[in-house]
Amino acid sequence: MSRITSTRLADSRELIYFDDPATPVREPESLVDHRTLPSRGEPGEVRYDALSGDWVAVAAHRQSRTHLPPADQCPLCPTTAANPSEIPAPDYDVVVFENRFPSLGPTAGDVPELPAVRRHGIKGAAHGRCEVIAFTPEHNGAFAKLSETRARTVIEAWAQRTEALSGLPGVQQVFPFENRGADIGVTLHHPHGQIYAYPYLTPRAAQLGAVARKYYDDVDAKETLAASLLKAEREDGSRMILEGDHFSAYVPFAARWPLEVHLVPHRSVPDLAGLTGEERDELATVYLDLLNRLDALYPTPMPYISAWYQAPLDPALRPAGQLHLQLTSPRRAADKLKYLAGSEAAMGAFINDTTPEAVAERLRSVARSSVAPGSAAPTQTVSTTLEGSSA
Repeated sequence: MSRITSTRLADSRELIYFDDPATPVREPESLVDHRTLPSRGEPGEVRYDALSGDWVAVAAHRQSRTHLPPADQCPLCPTTAANPSEIPAPDYDVVVFENRFPSLGPTAGDVPELPAVRRHGIKGAAHGRCEVIAFTPEHNGAFAKLSETRARTVIEAWAQRTEALSGLPGVQQVFPFENRGADIGVTLHHPHGQIYAYPYLTPRAAQLGAVARKYYDDVDAKETLAASLLKAEREDGSRMILEGDHFSAYVPFAARWPLEVHLVPHRSVPDLAGLTGEERDELATVYLDLLNRLDALYPTPMPYISAWYQAPLDPALRPAGQLHLQLTSPRRAADKLKYLAGSEAAMGAFINDTTPEAVAERLRSVARSSVAPGSAAPTQTVSTTLEGSSA
């Protein structure tokens, strides 16, 4: 288990250290933020789009947020005399803190109640919480380069924050994610992710939740849709990438992106907080294996969005939901990206330039020798039948 230490930054934002098991106890002085920071501002707005039924966050204050600073001014590196960063300690393992430029929060609460007749002009405070999670103190690192021990600490942080944020007033959905690479549009190069606690159900989660709930209500076994899809993919085999004791990864049958992988637990569990110790242990190994396979496909690191879909907190949707990862990349070739143009961006009608079966075959066939030095070795529980078919 990771040791957890909570403190406050100079402007009262919460910061939490998650330490690897062998890390020594921190000195109290290392928890003190000596910077002089302005007081935190009021929340932005959420506005109701009467045309679509969606909530939209308006956060004009984010225009002034830090954008691609040089390495010696990185806000996610440990504090030094020359760079008093967001992390007061001179070193850390994994750290989570409230975003200085949040699109949601810092207050918690509900979105405005909608009248029976949805009208134009409904708005309210952008309640919720936005957190940053730094995976490593190494500025030029990557999640794929973490040790299994460190990856396990990150998973512990995701789980702890999921449970804590789920208990905040008004929160309807907790979403851990990582944007990786300039092609995705990151504003900080330091390896990090984010955790959003939304005061409303996002459009994508609402869509998936409604489909999952209908399936759950229609089947006698009360099996989740995610569990049913995983079973079907494992039986078919052509799109499977790896199989473990507790997790398996596959390219979905109707993948939208040139590279899309779903990582799903074998046991129906609503969120990361619900995983057992053994499941979290294997997840650290399997996830590193998967990320290293992605990076081995091309000469340069893979840009991606790593999105943890967790069951909504709405009691009507939660029983049918199941934790799973959707890992996507717009990269369709070594030197080509897929841009969301008219059909995808305007209509949400995706057109994939690759076949899921071919993508799965490539990911299966990545040689073990291609794994980056210092990274975790590929999962030993990869199906030998699948590996054999890719020779």
